[in-house]
Amino acid sequence: MNKTNPPSPSELKTIGFTPFLYLSNQPLFHVCRDVPLTDALNQASDLLHLAKSLTMDAAYTANSDRHAWAAHYLTAMSKAVIDDVAKVLERDRDRKHRKANQQQ
Repeated sequence: MNKTNPPSPSELKTIGFTPFLYLSNQPLFHVCRDVPLTDALNQASDLLHLAKSLTMDAAYTANSDRHAWAAHYLTAMSKAVIDDVAKVLERDRDRKHRKANQQQ
């Protein structure tokens, strides 16, 4: 990547701005920056798969609050990863749009 060529999608990485799990109105965790987007999305997919399995267990098992809470935290982590990826893709789209407008 250089100043005239935008990064290819395989070069895009998380920006690390997205928080999750708040305590006293402050985020306890953030998505890490500089993770390749493909890796981040694969991780989010794995977390969501686990959350789905836990919610199925919770639906069919009595006294399964721990399953529901685990699924809650997994989905919060997954959402943060996906939101961070979306911010990168939106930023990249906006840069391309601005560049196209400047060339007109």
